Amino acid sequence: MNVTHIAVLVGYIVLMLAVGAWFGRAKATSSGEDFVLAGRSLPAPVLGGTMLATFVGSGSIIGAANFAYTYGLLPGFLFFSGTITGTILLVVFARRVRGLAGHTVPEIFDARYGKAVRVVATVMILFAFIGIAAYQFTGAGYILSLITPLEERTGSIIAAVLITFLALSGGLKSVAWTDFISALGIVLALWVSLFIVVGTDVGGLAPLTGVNAEAGTLGGLTALQMIGFILPVLVLLLGDQNMYQRLAAARSDRAALGGAMIFCLGSIIMIIPIVLLAVASAVLQPGIEADMAILSLAGSSFTPAVIGGALLAGAFALIITTGSSYLLTSSSNVVHDLVGQLRREKPSDRQNLWIGRVAVLGVAILGFVMVSFFPSVLALQMYAYTMYGVTITPVLIAGIFWKRANGAGALAAMVVGAVLTLFWEVTGRAEALNSVVIALPASVLALVLVSLLTPSRTTSVTA
Repeated sequence: MNVTHIAVLVGYIVLMLAVGAWFGRAKATSSGEDFVLAGRSLPAPVLGGTMLATFVGSGSIIGAANFAYTYGLLPGFLFFSGTITGTILLVVFARRVRGLAGHTVPEIFDARYGKAVRVVATVMILFAFIGIAAYQFTGAGYILSLITPLEERTGSIIAAVLITFLALSGGLKSVAWTDFISALGIVLALWVSLFIVVGTDVGGLAPLTGVNAEAGTLGGLTALQMIGFILPVLVLLLGDQNMYQRLAAARSDRAALGGAMIFCLGSIIMIIPIVLLAVASAVLQPGIEADMAILSLAGSSFTPAVIGGALLAGAFALIITTGSSYLLTSSSNVVHDLVGQLRREKPSDRQNLWIGRVAVLGVAILGFVMVSFFPSVLALQMYAYTMYGVTITPVLIAGIFWKRANGAGALAAMVVGAVLTLFWEVTGRAEALNSVVIALPASVLALVLVSLLTPSRTTSVTA
């Protein structure tokens, strides 16, 4: 147990709680609009920071690090190629996305395809987002177990409570500002750690190129298997409700574009040290649990105590804020796409605020249960990204860019994508080939064929 690590982490937690309490004031968060969309008030730097911290959480610090540690340098960077491609496309479409985005993606589906598609899409999103929130609990539990005598399970419980508190307090206002602070902190900690670990402990970049080199260019993976790791991140990012909500929360079109550009640049700045540190860990610590590739560097003698503490606190920060973001966006689905559709009387803003907070608590509990069914953060990450990417993203992209797409095709795509993903996971086939390689083409094919074979819906979505 390192006192410096604990001091740095406690300082971070106190800061995050203070920010959450500040934005949780009645004056700061007084309506459902404030809770879900931050009153549409976010400036570009905060918008870019919250987009970055939301997307680069446990899946990157732990899941992607696991991948780079296991397969090597080139596969590690290829893993993130979907992220870079997705962020570039978000820059291109930022203003249009802001014009489309409301509280939730299923709202767009309602306007384009009808209420049945909206309800089914909500269920699919909850299946995926509960999974994404769940592995944030695990990731934060890893960090607490490194810093304190706590077991991982106990650490996960504490993390779940903190994540839930931040989401319950000030909604997107508190989440966005804590994201912004966390993004700055983790970028600094990652780069300082990189210079120390690679420059001093490893002795330069040359040893990194030899990690798993004997297994081939892709570290023993086939091209199809590599695609199976790239696609889930790309298809999630292109349709991620979190990204759409944040662009909708921008104070202007200019802020939306600026925020998307900061997100793109920030992703590149953060990906480089994540991959290099994970591969450096394979050189310095062969045979450790792959999920701990980067975290174990911070918790060992390879980094000075202050820098290690900052890296652990920064990673903890990203994980906490990512978890809060996915709890928050899931609650907006419950408020607007389930309760709002089932009740004859439209709830007031104040009622929506409290329904959202109850939903956050419910999703957190379900996420904590789900995490026990997957062997690693990377496995749960691939499932959750794929479930969203094959059921929501094709339908969303088609709704925006293909006028012939209709409700029947949308429903067919979501059902086919979800069934194939679940079948692939339950039968263990995902261990050899990620389900996205099968489920995504099948989902797109179902969307196209059923839309062409059934009457079209004339409603279109424009921005």
